[in-house]
Order: sequence, then structure tokens, then C-alpha cells
Amino acid sequence: MGLLGSALALGETLSLAEAISPAHEGSPTRNVETGGIPRRPLGRTGVEVSVLALGGFHFLGADSQGAEKPERDAIRIVHEAIDAGLTFMDNAWDYHEGRSEEVMGKALEGRRQKVFLMTKMCTHGQGKKVGMQQLEESLRRLRTDYLDLWQIHEVVCDDEPDLAFAPGGAIEALAEAKQQGKVRFIGFTGHKDPAVHLKMLRHDFPFDTCQMPLSVFDRSFRSFQREVLPELNRRGIAALAMKTLCGNGKPITQGVITAEEALRYALTLPVATVVSGIDSLELLHQNLNIARRFVPMTAQETDALRNRVAAYATDGRFEYFKTGKPSCDRRNA
Repeated sequence: MGLLGSALALGETLSLAEAISPAHEGSPTRNVETGGIPRRPLGRTGVEVSVLALGGFHFLGADSQGAEKPERDAIRIVHEAIDAGLTFMDNAWDYHEGRSEEVMGKALEGRRQKVFLMTKMCTHGQGKKVGMQQLEESLRRLRTDYLDLWQIHEVVCDDEPDLAFAPGGAIEALAEAKQQGKVRFIGFTGHKDPAVHLKMLRHDFPFDTCQMPLSVFDRSFRSFQREVLPELNRRGIAALAMKTLCGNGKPITQGVITAEEALRYALTLPVATVVSGIDSLELLHQNLNIARRFVPMTAQETDALRNRVAAYATDGRFEYFKTGKPSCDRRNA
């Protein structure tokens, strides 16, 4: 089990610095021939994925100047990511009202077998029937007959775990889709409060993955790193990190932290991959280069970084996705 696993099984709390070395013994990275992008095991699934994942929202939509990005530019981002060795593709049924899935489907024509393709159902408290309808739409848009990973998107409201596990709930959609062979692996996502994630995990359902915010700022405010990550590691559920730049990049634009520091911090954690919102080729190349030269942070580096951002990390000022009021009535819209 190793030091990290033994400590977590005993309910001990490890600091990030204490966890770094054991985590990477348990989840080794290795360079691959294509592009030199390291890969890691996806939890207990037996599959390896690139340590960097292409976020399905930002590759489409507006650019940094607010201009609508041409479809051909979005497709080029996907193609260059794959050619560079990035294997993990993220998406969701409702991103850009379905256009993200449609454009990614076009981009993956002739390249589907080169990627680990994930999308999400957006049931928001609705049940199996809605989830299965969305699955068929996602498969059609993505031009594939199966998904590598299907997750419940944005589990953020206090009652959503109960609704998901109720008879006819979204969990039944996950189970049925996996049984039918339409999805290989299943999981859930959320970004509001670690308590909601823990409610999902208390049901002891065999999730393969769990996606959540992980950053140096998260560690000090409603921390998924402290409260959820140890449980995922204990159970062999792959942790998928997101919002490592806090979703809008403000810590970088305000000079609090650099992009490399943010990504290195997240990659130093025992996670399978970091889902990164990439809206330009320039940003893609930047993040690929960070991934290629990744070396885990030392204890001294993590301590110094935490101390440097401490004044910004305790009130959620950069983590708007935690502090904003969730739209828990959207299921009735």
C-alpha cells in the first residue's frame, strides 16, 4: 500500500509535502514516445492517460479578446493536442448548447482511437431517462458509438446526491450505460463544496473517476484536496483535477502565481490528469511544455508557494465557483 495509503487508511491527515513522494510511487508518470507527455494510471481502471487533458468548453467559444473563435481554429487545437501526445479529451452535453461536442466530434474523425474521450450528462437532479437521452445525443454529436468516460456533471446542490441515488436517478443511467457497453468508465464532477462530493462517495458506488477543483488556493478554503482527495486515493478512484487556475486565470493576470506554478502544484498531487481550459494554440503549447518538463514540487517549494498565496487563499476570492450561489432550481427550468 505504501506510506500514503497506510496513513490514509488510518485516517491520518498528510500535508502535501509529506504526500508528494509516496503519491508518485503509487501513480508513476512516464514519458511516452509521442510528444514526451507523461501519462499516469486512471485509478484502478488499468488505463493510462496523459497528465494534461483538453477542456471541452474553452477550446470553442470566444477568444481572449471576446471574438467568436472560428470552428477551424478549435479543430486545430484538438488536432495539435493529439499530435503532441495529449490523449484525454473533456466535454459535456451542454457546453455551448451542444456545439462543443459537435465540433470535437468533427475534430476526432479518423483520430477517435488515439484519445480517451469523456463527456458528461447534465441532469442537475433529473433522473435516468434524461441522462440516457443525453447520452444518445452526446454519442451522435461526438460521432462515436462509445465513450471512454461518462460523468454526472456539476453535482453542486445539497440534495443532488440523494436525487442521483434515488430510484430512477442518474446513477441508474451510469450503471445501465456501462452494462450496455456504451461507456467504459463512470464518474461525477462538482466544484461547490467537498461535503457534496463526500455525500456522493458515502453510497459506496463503484465510481471510476471524480473531477474536482484542485489548486494551491483550494487547499485553504472548502478544500477538496484535504477532504476528498484522500478518500479517492484510498478507494482507487481516479482524481481528475480542474480549475487549477481558478477557472478564469485571475491569480495569473493579477501576478499572484504563474501558470507553471499552478500546473506544477496540481500535478504534484496524486491525480490522474489536470483538465485545462485551452482557448488558443499559444496556451496549448505553453501547457504542453509545462507538462513535458514537469518535475514534482519539493516540500520546500510547496511551503514557499502556500506561504506566498496565503493572503489570497482563505476567503475564496479567486474561487468564484465555490462562493457563488448554485442554481439549484435549474432542474425545474
